[in-house]
Amino acid sequence: MADSPYTSSIENDEELDREVVEKERTQLRKFISTLSPDDIKSGGWFAKLCAQSLKTYTEKTNAEYFREKYTGVPASAVVDQRIKLASRYAAVEGALSAGAYTATVAATIGSLGGASPATVPAAIATLMVDVTFITQLQLRLAYDIAVLYKVPLDITDPEDMWKLIRVAFTVKSGELAREGVNKFVPVMLRPLIKKFYSGSVLNAAKGLPFVGKYLLQRNIIKIGLPLIGIPLAVILNRYTTLVAGRHAESVFRNEARIVELTRRLCEQSKHPQLLLWVSWLVIMADDKVSDDEALLIRYLVRFVRDHHGISDERFADVVVLDPAMVWNLIANEMGDLEDILGAATIVANVDGPLTANEKSTIAELRYRIANSHSQE
Repeated sequence: MADSPYTSSIENDEELDREVVEKERTQLRKFISTLSPDDIKSGGWFAKLCAQSLKTYTEKTNAEYFREKYTGVPASAVVDQRIKLASRYAAVEGALSAGAYTATVAATIGSLGGASPATVPAAIATLMVDVTFITQLQLRLAYDIAVLYKVPLDITDPEDMWKLIRVAFTVKSGELAREGVNKFVPVMLRPLIKKFYSGSVLNAAKGLPFVGKYLLQRNIIKIGLPLIGIPLAVILNRYTTLVAGRHAESVFRNEARIVELTRRLCEQSKHPQLLLWVSWLVIMADDKVSDDEALLIRYLVRFVRDHHGISDERFADVVVLDPAMVWNLIANEMGDLEDILGAATIVANVDGPLTANEKSTIAELRYRIANSHSQE
């Protein structure tokens, strides 16, 4: 696999780690030399970095690559090692970059928002090697984790690309607490990590240049901190990469769970078309759709189409679901519907314990199914 920081062994080898990082930094310096001052200040560098490094990387680092490299190893074990490897590389790079951050350079970068990058090429080059290395590392790490958990991602699809970007870089403090990611960070560093991840949230409507500006400003935080030095740069690079990796693990492992669950429901169902309607009825019991529920129905539609050859246009066009319509479908359906009742319960639990409305809907469904059988 060419042009990748992941060609190193997952074993801890400081000499090899440094060699890999140095090689990557050299390649990134060449990339940075092609950027204009406006590319850097406007955030346009991010789109160019994606175009240069991510496309080639994703063509080579695919499911087949991981199957060959880690034959027979459970995905979660490989994910854990990839995260630790990336955090080691980040720490090595932090040490190399911190050595170049003089007080003058740090002060100059700290005022980047109002200064012209053209007037401080040395300072900007120092910063951009650091920023592009960590950016590329975390983006590729998130992609690796998605591939390992068999979450379908097509980086040529704008929606999938944006999903990858948000997972790789948007880690809000509330998400850190909810996912328990903070347990991987020493107590004394948690306020610092929280500060690093606080602030504006990525907005898809603003496009890739906004991401570039967002990432540049976020990385300036560590340079503007008092007493910046090699130890702090190493710590921040290491732990922000570790946190980003654990966040990606949490997101993509959860999606893998939903994909697996949905595929199983579809394959086992004797009434796939009815399964769609009943699932949506259960999801809409609370008149809102959670992220997990949205993922479930999206994959369910795909699997019903792929596995059973069913595309229900009426289902696709529904805006306000009338429960009476679903009850009518159940009344007209032939055969044992216990699979539908079981599936409905699984769907209701996909995003957590059942709510009162979901319990009520399941109870009504049970009654309708029993009543339809009694009339046969």
